[in-house]
Amino acid sequence: MKKTALLSLSALALGAAAVPATSFAATTGNIGFVTDYIFRGILQAPSSAYAGADWSGDKGGYVGTWWADVNQGTETDIYAGWMGGSDNVKFKIGYTGYRYFDKFDGAYDELNLGLYAGIFSVDIALGTYDGDALFQGDPVKGGSQDYVFTSVMLAPKTGPYYKLGFWSGDYKKNIIAYKGTSTDAYYAEIGYDYKLEEQGIDLTVAFTWAPDMFDNSGTGTYNVVFGIKKTFEKKK
Repeated sequence: MKKTALLSLSALALGAAAVPATSFAATTGNIGFVTDYIFRGILQAPSSAYAGADWSGDKGGYVGTWWADVNQGTETDIYAGWMGGSDNVKFKIGYTGYRYFDKFDGAYDELNLGLYAGIFSVDIALGTYDGDALFQGDPVKGGSQDYVFTSVMLAPKTGPYYKLGFWSGDYKKNIIAYKGTSTDAYYAEIGYDYKLEEQGIDLTVAFTWAPDMFDNSGTGTYNVVFGIKKTFEKKK
Protein backbone atom coordinates (compact mmCIF):
# COMPACT_ATOMS: atom_id res chain seq x y z
CA MET A 1 0.00 0.00 0.00
CA LYS A 2 2.46 2.60 -1.17
CA LYS A 3 1.53 5.92 0.40
CA THR A 4 4.71 7.84 -0.09
CA ALA A 5 6.41 8.57 -3.42
CA LEU A 6 3.45 7.35 -5.47
CA LEU A 7 0.75 7.88 -2.92
CA SER A 8 -1.85 4.68 -3.13
CA LEU A 9 -5.92 -2.65 -5.61
CA SER A 10 -9.15 -1.37 -5.95
CA ALA A 11 -12.48 -3.18 -5.46
CA LEU A 12 -11.53 -4.99 -8.62
CA ALA A 13 -9.17 -7.37 -6.92
CA LEU A 14 -8.19 -6.88 -3.29
CA GLY A 15 -9.20 -9.94 -1.27
CA ALA A 16 -8.38 -8.44 2.12
CA ALA A 17 -11.32 -6.07 1.96
CA ALA A 18 -13.82 -8.69 0.83
CA VAL A 19 -16.74 -9.67 3.08
CA PRO A 20 -16.03 -13.22 4.30
CA ALA A 21 -18.71 -15.90 4.07
CA THR A 22 -20.32 -16.81 7.38
CA SER A 23 -22.98 -19.40 6.52
CA PHE A 24 -20.50 -22.27 6.05
CA ALA A 25 -16.84 -23.14 6.48
CA ALA A 26 -14.93 -22.58 3.26
CA THR A 27 -11.38 -22.41 1.96
CA THR A 28 -10.79 -20.35 -1.17
CA GLY A 29 -7.90 -19.29 -3.32
CA ASN A 30 -7.63 -16.71 -6.08
CA ILE A 31 -5.24 -15.54 -8.78
CA GLY A 32 -5.63 -12.53 -11.03
CA PHE A 33 -4.26 -9.58 -12.92
CA VAL A 34 -5.11 -5.85 -13.15
CA THR A 35 -3.86 -3.34 -15.69
CA ASP A 36 -3.27 -0.80 -12.88
CA TYR A 37 -2.95 -1.64 -9.20
CA ILE A 38 -4.85 1.23 -7.54
CA PHE A 39 -5.59 0.97 -3.83
CA ARG A 40 -7.79 3.54 -2.11
CA GLY A 41 -7.19 5.98 -4.95
CA ILE A 42 -3.39 5.69 -5.01
CA LEU A 43 -1.40 3.94 -7.72
CA GLN A 44 0.80 1.09 -6.48
CA ALA A 45 2.02 -0.30 -9.83
CA PRO A 46 1.15 0.25 -13.52
CA SER A 47 0.11 -3.43 -13.72
CA SER A 48 0.03 -6.25 -11.21
CA ALA A 49 -0.44 -10.00 -10.90
CA TYR A 50 -1.74 -11.23 -7.54
CA ALA A 51 -2.82 -14.31 -5.59
CA GLY A 52 -4.59 -14.94 -2.31
CA ALA A 53 -5.89 -17.61 0.06
CA ASP A 54 -8.75 -17.35 2.57
CA TRP A 55 -10.50 -19.45 5.19
CA SER A 56 -13.87 -18.56 6.72
CA GLY A 57 -15.59 -20.52 9.49
CA ASP A 58 -19.24 -21.21 10.15
CA LYS A 59 -19.01 -19.15 13.37
CA GLY A 60 -17.96 -15.97 11.59
CA GLY A 61 -14.20 -16.10 11.93
CA TYR A 62 -11.93 -15.57 8.93
CA VAL A 63 -8.22 -15.46 8.14
CA GLY A 64 -6.29 -14.99 4.93
CA THR A 65 -3.29 -13.70 3.06
CA TRP A 66 -2.78 -11.89 -0.25
CA TRP A 67 0.28 -11.24 -2.42
CA ALA A 68 0.77 -8.71 -5.23
CA ASP A 69 3.56 -7.79 -7.62
CA VAL A 70 4.50 -4.13 -7.12
CA ASN A 71 7.27 -4.12 -9.76
CA GLN A 72 9.99 -3.40 -7.21
CA GLY A 73 9.14 -6.56 -5.27
CA THR A 74 6.21 -8.24 -3.55
CA GLU A 75 3.50 -6.92 -1.25
CA THR A 76 2.28 -9.41 1.34
CA ASP A 77 -0.91 -8.81 3.33
CA ILE A 78 -2.22 -10.84 6.26
CA TYR A 79 -5.66 -10.39 7.77
CA ALA A 80 -8.01 -11.99 10.28
CA GLY A 81 -11.22 -11.12 12.04
CA TRP A 82 -14.79 -11.97 12.84
CA MET A 83 -18.13 -11.17 11.20
CA GLY A 84 -21.52 -11.38 12.89
CA GLY A 85 -25.09 -10.18 12.53
CA SER A 86 -28.17 -11.38 10.71
CA ASP A 87 -28.92 -12.29 7.10
CA ASN A 88 -29.93 -8.68 6.43
CA VAL A 89 -27.29 -6.73 8.37
CA LYS A 90 -23.73 -7.83 9.13
CA PHE A 91 -20.81 -6.21 10.91
CA LYS A 92 -17.09 -6.96 10.92
CA ILE A 93 -14.06 -6.35 13.11
CA GLY A 94 -10.62 -7.42 12.00
CA TYR A 95 -6.92 -6.72 11.51
CA THR A 96 -4.84 -6.24 8.35
CA GLY A 97 -1.06 -5.95 8.10
CA TYR A 98 0.81 -4.83 4.96
CA ARG A 99 4.45 -5.84 4.50
CA TYR A 100 7.01 -5.66 1.65
CA PHE A 101 10.03 -7.78 0.68
CA ASP A 102 12.03 -4.82 -0.62
CA LYS A 103 12.40 -1.05 -0.26
CA PHE A 104 9.00 -0.30 -1.81
CA ASP A 105 7.39 1.01 1.38
CA GLY A 106 7.20 0.81 5.16
CA ALA A 107 4.88 -1.28 7.35
CA TYR A 108 1.14 -0.71 7.86
CA ASP A 109 -1.13 -2.15 10.57
CA GLU A 110 -4.89 -1.59 10.58
CA LEU A 111 -7.97 -2.18 12.70
CA ASN A 112 -10.80 -2.80 10.23
CA LEU A 113 -14.48 -2.12 11.00
CA GLY A 114 -17.32 -2.82 8.58
CA LEU A 115 -21.11 -2.63 8.33
CA TYR A 116 -22.99 -4.37 5.49
CA ALA A 117 -26.69 -4.19 4.61
CA GLY A 118 -27.71 -5.60 1.25
CA ILE A 119 -25.80 -3.81 -1.49
CA PHE A 120 -24.73 -1.01 0.92
CA SER A 121 -21.49 -1.16 2.93
CA VAL A 122 -19.34 1.10 5.08
CA ASP A 123 -15.71 0.23 5.90
CA ILE A 124 -13.37 2.08 8.26
CA ALA A 125 -9.63 1.39 8.51
CA LEU A 126 -7.82 2.80 11.57
CA GLY A 127 -4.15 2.44 10.73
CA THR A 128 -0.57 3.15 11.76
CA TYR A 129 2.30 3.54 9.32
CA ASP A 130 5.95 2.94 10.25
CA GLY A 131 8.42 4.29 7.71
CA ASP A 132 11.56 4.59 9.83
CA ALA A 133 13.28 1.51 8.42
CA LEU A 134 12.74 2.72 4.86
CA PHE A 135 13.22 6.48 5.23
CA GLN A 136 15.73 6.56 8.10
CA GLY A 137 13.95 9.02 10.33
CA ASP A 138 12.72 11.46 7.69
CA PRO A 139 10.05 13.46 9.65
CA VAL A 140 7.78 13.70 6.59
CA LYS A 141 8.11 10.34 4.88
CA GLY A 142 9.21 8.25 7.85
CA GLY A 143 8.32 7.99 11.50
CA SER A 144 5.01 6.78 12.84
CA GLN A 145 1.92 8.15 11.10
CA ASP A 146 -1.70 7.48 12.08
CA TYR A 147 -4.41 7.50 9.45
CA VAL A 148 -8.09 6.75 8.89
CA PHE A 149 -9.64 5.63 5.63
CA THR A 150 -13.43 5.53 5.31
CA SER A 151 -15.26 4.13 2.30
CA VAL A 152 -18.92 3.87 1.33
CA MET A 153 -19.93 1.43 -1.38
CA LEU A 154 -22.99 0.27 -3.31
CA ALA A 155 -22.29 -3.11 -4.88
CA PRO A 156 -24.64 -5.91 -5.93
CA LYS A 157 -23.24 -9.43 -6.34
CA THR A 158 -22.66 -8.69 -10.00
CA GLY A 159 -23.09 -5.67 -12.25
CA PRO A 160 -22.25 -2.00 -11.58
CA TYR A 161 -20.78 -0.78 -8.30
CA TYR A 162 -20.05 2.68 -6.86
CA LYS A 163 -17.47 3.60 -4.22
CA LEU A 164 -16.38 6.79 -2.45
CA GLY A 165 -13.40 6.94 -0.08
CA PHE A 166 -11.87 9.56 2.25
CA TRP A 167 -8.44 9.84 3.93
CA SER A 168 -7.87 11.61 7.26
CA GLY A 169 -5.30 11.72 10.06
CA ASP A 170 -1.52 12.19 9.94
CA TYR A 171 -1.24 10.44 6.59
CA LYS A 172 -3.47 13.02 4.97
CA LYS A 173 -1.46 15.84 6.54
CA ASN A 174 2.12 14.59 6.13
CA ILE A 175 2.26 11.88 3.45
CA ILE A 176 -0.24 12.75 0.73
CA ALA A 177 0.80 15.55 -1.62
CA TYR A 178 -2.04 17.65 -2.96
CA LYS A 179 -2.73 19.16 -6.32
CA GLY A 180 -3.70 22.82 -6.16
CA THR A 181 -5.05 24.21 -2.89
CA SER A 182 -7.55 21.49 -2.01
CA THR A 183 -7.25 19.85 1.40
CA ASP A 184 -9.72 17.00 0.76
CA ALA A 185 -8.05 13.63 0.22
CA TYR A 186 -10.74 11.55 -1.44
CA TYR A 187 -11.35 9.35 -4.45
CA ALA A 188 -14.32 7.92 -6.33
CA GLU A 189 -14.67 4.69 -8.26
CA ILE A 190 -17.33 3.39 -10.63
CA GLY A 191 -17.01 -0.12 -12.00
CA TYR A 192 -18.71 -3.14 -13.47
CA ASP A 193 -18.22 -6.73 -12.37
CA TYR A 194 -19.23 -9.58 -14.68
CA LYS A 195 -19.14 -13.09 -13.23
CA LEU A 196 -18.78 -16.40 -15.03
CA GLU A 197 -20.21 -18.45 -12.16
CA GLU A 198 -19.46 -21.95 -13.42
CA GLN A 199 -15.88 -21.07 -14.30
CA GLY A 200 -15.28 -19.06 -11.11
CA ILE A 201 -14.04 -16.08 -13.13
CA ASP A 202 -14.65 -12.36 -12.51
CA LEU A 203 -14.14 -9.82 -15.30
CA THR A 204 -14.06 -6.20 -14.15
CA VAL A 205 -13.59 -2.69 -15.43
CA ALA A 206 -13.38 0.41 -13.23
CA PHE A 207 -13.05 4.15 -13.65
CA THR A 208 -11.22 5.84 -10.77
CA TRP A 209 -11.00 9.55 -9.96
CA ALA A 210 -8.61 10.97 -7.36
CA PRO A 211 -8.49 14.76 -7.90
CA ASP A 212 -6.40 15.76 -4.88
CA MET A 213 -3.87 12.97 -4.50
CA PHE A 214 -0.49 13.29 -6.16
CA ASP A 215 0.41 10.62 -8.76
CA ASN A 216 3.85 10.69 -10.36
CA SER A 217 3.21 7.62 -12.51
CA GLY A 218 2.10 9.68 -15.48
CA THR A 219 -1.41 8.24 -15.49
CA GLY A 220 -2.95 11.37 -14.00
CA THR A 221 -6.11 11.99 -12.00
CA TYR A 222 -8.30 9.61 -14.00
CA ASN A 223 -7.63 5.92 -14.58
CA VAL A 224 -9.46 3.08 -16.33
CA VAL A 225 -8.57 -0.33 -14.92
CA PHE A 226 -9.32 -3.78 -16.34
CA GLY A 227 -9.06 -6.93 -14.26
CA ILE A 228 -9.55 -10.69 -14.34
CA LYS A 229 -9.72 -13.02 -11.35
CA LYS A 230 -10.07 -16.80 -11.02
CA THR A 231 -11.40 -18.17 -7.72
CA PHE A 232 -10.98 -21.71 -6.41
CA GLU A 233 -13.34 -22.75 -3.62
CA LYS A 234 -13.69 -25.71 -1.32
CA LYS A 235 -16.70 -25.86 0.99
CA LYS A 236 -16.94 -28.03 4.09
